[in-house]
Amino acid sequence: MRTRTLEPAETGTTPSAPPGRGPWAAFIVVLVAAFMDLLDMTIVNVTVPTLQEDLGATYTQIEWTISGYVLGFAAMLITGGRLGDIYGRRRLFLIGVASFTVASALCGLSTTPEMLIVSRLLQGAMAGLMVPQVLSIVQATFPPGERKRAIGIFGGVSGLAAVAGMVVGGALVALDLFGWSWRPIFLINIPVGVAAFVAGRMLIPESRSDSTPRLDPVGMVMAVVAVTLLVYPLTEGRRLDWPAWTFVSIAASVVVFALFVLFERRRTDTVGSPLVVLALFRLKSFSSGLSVWLLFNLAMGGYFVVWTLYMQIGLGWSALHAGLVAATFAVGAGLGAGSSMELLVPRFGRGVLLVGSLITAAGFVLYAQLARHFGGDIDTAAMSAVLVFTGIGFGMMFASTMEVVLADTPATDAGSASGLLNTAQQLGMALGVALAGVLFFTVLDEGSAGGAATAVVNLRSDLNAAGIPAPAQEEIISAFGRCFHDRSASQDPGALPESCRVVSPPGPVTDALTEAGETARAANFSDAFADTLIAGAAILVAVFGLIFLLPGRGRKVGAPTAAVPS
Repeated sequence: MRTRTLEPAETGTTPSAPPGRGPWAAFIVVLVAAFMDLLDMTIVNVTVPTLQEDLGATYTQIEWTISGYVLGFAAMLITGGRLGDIYGRRRLFLIGVASFTVASALCGLSTTPEMLIVSRLLQGAMAGLMVPQVLSIVQATFPPGERKRAIGIFGGVSGLAAVAGMVVGGALVALDLFGWSWRPIFLINIPVGVAAFVAGRMLIPESRSDSTPRLDPVGMVMAVVAVTLLVYPLTEGRRLDWPAWTFVSIAASVVVFALFVLFERRRTDTVGSPLVVLALFRLKSFSSGLSVWLLFNLAMGGYFVVWTLYMQIGLGWSALHAGLVAATFAVGAGLGAGSSMELLVPRFGRGVLLVGSLITAAGFVLYAQLARHFGGDIDTAAMSAVLVFTGIGFGMMFASTMEVVLADTPATDAGSASGLLNTAQQLGMALGVALAGVLFFTVLDEGSAGGAATAVVNLRSDLNAAGIPAPAQEEIISAFGRCFHDRSASQDPGALPESCRVVSPPGPVTDALTEAGETARAANFSDAFADTLIAGAAILVAVFGLIFLLPGRGRKVGAPTAAVPS
């Protein structure tokens, strides 16, 4: 039985910083870069209708624009951390920032959906080089007594950034800077990235691992293939009506994951330097914590993307309106994150996560009831109150999980464990987007008759007022039902099916049909959104149960942990 040698960065030794510069100056730089990355995970969500209209994109292409970033990020996270250990964390951070900035420019200059998807994959991959260095730089630059506070701030800011993207995205689209429509949501990264690069060169000290670990290219390829085999059919399956190959691909992903584990185990016993330290999974707290983090992000990833569809397409709100409502969630997240790390986790440990998961689940249920009961007439103030409440739970979970999950993790494996947690986060969000899309659009299709029925009474009344004969009314109402069903069953929630392309002159009948369509759509989207929320709440209840497997208290600052046999 052998243990790994403690590395300088993992023992808390601090490399020499530039003269007159303390660790907090370097921390601000890496925090800005991490915020920029997390902002870009959700900033696209609130601009979906604008992107579709401007680029002529299908909804599946928009899904890939969102999940492509997450997949690129997840694919590079662990490898990016290993590259930093070998070639220098500051060097890899600066390469990541520069490349992320270039990729952001390509996103903003995209002229086709395909170009945007490829640019987003590149942007995510470059974030995967940049972000793993953040916690490594924190470990290398902060003394043990200050390290926990820095990690707590990082967790809180990360939680806020995850929802701030919707606020910033809505504001930028509404402002329509220079007539560039959605493009500033990406182009804004250029000045921020340049500033972070210059400041990083000046303020961040270089650090690397003395043990010189080696890359695991075979493991990296196997991990990327396994994730792609799983997520691709989930994203494309609904559009293609679930052909046989989608199920074969999902089954193949399980096989590749199993082979990956076997390969990593053999590499650990022979060559060493595996991509994933499998010994971490012998820690009950870590393996359970990884499941908690994966499922939590699965629930939240699906929620964020469906939430924006509900507000903008279902309720017909503008990007700015949706962004301002999202700001109330961010307020709650700030309150939850701000109180949990400094005040609650040191006293209550995993109890903070238990309460946070229950608050988030309860918020989902309350929101679902509001949406189902009020439909298109839902009140912004009532929704905002529920969002503040839900955001508090989200902030408590997001800011505190890493400290609690890593409570029993040896210092020697802290970097690998953090990389796995980040990968689980990105994979969970990608799966959440795919699975929520499947559920949401299935319910939208199957509930179209009920949605149309909510509008028929008023439609018939309007047709009577317009003097339309009864036989003609029945024909109009029947055509309306077919149109609404076809639109609800469409792969693109904003597309106009052929059955809806009936040319009629402006007048009371057209106005009545437009109003009926808006009423039916709001009711149908509200029901589909509510069902998706209930599914998310069920996942959060499962998260609540898994949290009991975590250690009761967070690790005390500077407390040693036993080495894990490798």
